[in-house]
Amino acid sequence: MSGAPRPGWNGSEVAQGADRVSPMRRLHRRLRPRPRPRFKGPSFNRMIPNIMTMLGLCAGLESMRYALDGRFGAAAVAITVAGAIDGLDGRLARLLKAVSRFGAEFDSLADFLCFGVAPAFVLYLWSLDRAGGFGFMPCLMFAVCMALRLARFNASLDSAPGPAYAYNFFTGVPAPAGAGVVMLPLFVGLWAKSMGWDWLVVVAEFPLVCAVVLIGTALLLVSTLPVWSFKNFKVPAEYVLPVLLGTGAAAALLVADPWAAMAMAGVAYLVMLPFSVRSFRRLKREAEAMRAPDDELEVS
Repeated sequence: MSGAPRPGWNGSEVAQGADRVSPMRRLHRRLRPRPRPRFKGPSFNRMIPNIMTMLGLCAGLESMRYALDGRFGAAAVAITVAGAIDGLDGRLARLLKAVSRFGAEFDSLADFLCFGVAPAFVLYLWSLDRAGGFGFMPCLMFAVCMALRLARFNASLDSAPGPAYAYNFFTGVPAPAGAGVVMLPLFVGLWAKSMGWDWLVVVAEFPLVCAVVLIGTALLLVSTLPVWSFKNFKVPAEYVLPVLLGTGAAAALLVADPWAAMAMAGVAYLVMLPFSVRSFRRLKREAEAMRAPDDELEVS
């Protein structure tokens, strides 16, 4: 019969023959690509904005440690770095399509610490601790107003969109800008110390000056003041070259004397606020003037 084993073969020999595999077949089995395990979770690109937010939070915490060590220049730099990171993480999230509710809440909590708690803490150790408990009151007010400003901003995300002319405006001074404005006495004091202007150092370190700046900035945070957001800010063609030249001059000043550059940037932001209000009111009047004929046509 064809299926019967040949004479002289036993069962063990048949099994050994079946176990023999050619070297080429073994090599093919080893080189054959194995299926990669698939892991559930977000891609690394979607984690980059949250990683940036975490780095900004660490910078804010580091600023507080530097202030405890008396290194107020390093503390100011750390808060500035946190502000730069805050300006990037949201844009990266929109660019990478990684916007999430978790990211928004995490960013808000990081902003409260970096721009609400850390600047007030640094200013208190730099100047206001000489006033005792009264010196802590402006710091407390600033931190509370920062929390209210961030809570109002988060609540506005779920509300109905406002008119089109209000899209490029914040309601009140945003958190990073508020931190930059409130650090103005420290920037001026460090600049004056580097220039040897002792009288200006005394003025910048005076507790009443820091208290006024803290309270005034706190009121700007919770105000309804329309402030440019620069989301879709367009530069007219005739101003492109001056803007580029001004940016180059600002970069040169930042390298030559960073404290002077930061102090001037804070003053320039405060000077910009009235122009922002005027621009908002002009756009509002134009929108109302365009809507008035439509309302008259509907009535008629």
